[in-house]
Amino acid sequence: MRVFFVGLLLLTLPASASFINYSAREINLKLVYVSASDAAGRANLEYVYGKTNPEAKGKFISLAVEDGSHVQFFDFLPLSLGEIRGFKVRFHLYTSVGGKGAEATRRLILKGVDGVVFVADGDPKRSAENVRAFKQLKGDLAALGYDWKTTPITVQVQGEGVAQPMTPEVVAQALGLSDQPVFSATPVNGVGVFDTLKSSAKQMLLELKKGVPDAGTTVVSPPRGSAHH
Repeated sequence: MRVFFVGLLLLTLPASASFINYSAREINLKLVYVSASDAAGRANLEYVYGKTNPEAKGKFISLAVEDGSHVQFFDFLPLSLGEIRGFKVRFHLYTSVGGKGAEATRRLILKGVDGVVFVADGDPKRSAENVRAFKQLKGDLAALGYDWKTTPITVQVQGEGVAQPMTPEVVAQALGLSDQPVFSATPVNGVGVFDTLKSSAKQMLLELKKGVPDAGTTVVSPPRGSAHH
């Protein structure tokens, strides 16, 4: 029943793939935070939500799913982002869930995604789990018709509470990354959270530009440091 409810609610939201709301003059972009840990992506969303102007964000929603984990999401309109051909850009941020038992929910959340943040655990003891989760992400994207190498992906390495966390370079090598950006972060105090978000926003906006017929369209800079501006 929970999966059915989650599915109905998510289906009422823009599936994205650069969903355009002409009446509101908004372009909607969908960014999903994926990790092996339910808490890893949530910490990012909670920090961003807390730093976002109340007038520029929707309600923060958290739903329990079949494996006991939770899906969180909200949307916000960075006031500092400006416009693209007269359209404002609204971001829809989601967390995903791990585990084979939640495959249907994961793929429902990833459907129509414009960008992904893969959150890796900085603990060297969890390296194998990171690799497994990233392989799972690649499989989910492939099942939905995406090539992970051309999908805007940013990797975030969380090292909170780890004496000697893995460096971004070590994580990139373990995951077999090519040119995907990697950031160290500690979401509990906000370190690296907006760096990750800015990187993702930049990649998604560049992809958006490729699909705009007018070659003269200007892609504006991503949000700087905070969604307050």
